[in-house]
Amino acid sequence: MRLRRAQALLEYALILMLASIVAAVLLYIFGPKVGNMFSNVISHI
Repeated sequence: MRLRRAQALLEYALILMLASIVAAVLLYIFGPKVGNMFSNVISHI
């Protein structure tokens, strides 16, 4: 029983790590483009 709980926690931790890495990569790639888009919208208002 204890081994299953530890395995489940490890799986959740790995999923969270993968999701955070994907989010960081997407932010690195699309961050400047999104920032420029918002700057253009603000400057045209």
